[in-house]
Amino acid sequence: MNQTMAKSYSLAFISLFLLLFNSCQSIEQISIDYLQPADLSFPPQLRKVAVVNNTSDAPDNKLITEVQKTKENVPEVSRATAYANAAESLAEEIAHQNYFDEVVICDSALRANDKLARENMLSQEEVSQLASDLGVDFIIALENLQFKATKTIRYLPDFNCYQGAMDVKVYPTVRVYVPGRSKPMTTLHPNDSIFWEDFGGSVTEAAARIIPEREMLKEAAGTVPVKHLVPIWKTGKRYLYTGGSVQMRDAAIYVRENSWDNAFELWHQAFEGTKNTKKQMRAAFNTAVYYETKD
Repeated sequence: MNQTMAKSYSLAFISLFLLLFNSCQSIEQISIDYLQPADLSFPPQLRKVAVVNNTSDAPDNKLITEVQKTKENVPEVSRATAYANAAESLAEEIAHQNYFDEVVICDSALRANDKLARENMLSQEEVSQLASDLGVDFIIALENLQFKATKTIRYLPDFNCYQGAMDVKVYPTVRVYVPGRSKPMTTLHPNDSIFWEDFGGSVTEAAARIIPEREMLKEAAGTVPVKHLVPIWKTGKRYLYTGGSVQMRDAAIYVRENSWDNAFELWHQAFEGTKNTKKQMRAAFNTAVYYETKD
């Protein structure tokens, strides 16, 4: 790409909001899938990963006796089951992104048989043994999971129906271990809120349509950490200039037919075939969208 075209790319993005509302120019909105980078960058040799459940049955913030446990309002899933579901969900979400060559889930809770409280982190020996047993390059461990879920049901008079909603705040702790290292590669403490809602003609119907606790925990625990670990695909809106010349109009037709390479050739011709800086900028802007579709 020559220097003049590169400068036009910068001008295109800086001038976006001014140009979107130019009444003399045709603009078309499209949806594209794009890859959002993760917070972490893994070395290329780390291609096989195991996800393990290294949580404790007792939460970190308070001690709960056996008698108190039986009185807790956990109607659908026990804490141990919730953690197991969360680790499984995290593994599924990581596998779904197709970033690593292989994702393995360790079904066992590593601390299930502990008699005494111990440090959450895995030792260097444990990491090496797990990686060897599971045939992976490194370990991702779910080590704590705290959440606050609020269920609400309210009447919406304007629609003559009831809204059932679940608002969940999730606070997981995830560590990444590489064999041979004395300490974790990184520790993540992401937090996020997830909101679900549905509607019904009565309180009972609205309550029945609220996401079940088991599914809520699984989805929340898997969704929140994964975007910090691996790149994820997202859908966004982009805009294309579709008028001003024969090439620009024909290129818009190619885009509707999903023939992006043909559209690119016409935008390149439009850029090279004019000295008008506005027309060059529009062609360069469309070309930038083309490159984004190509990742």
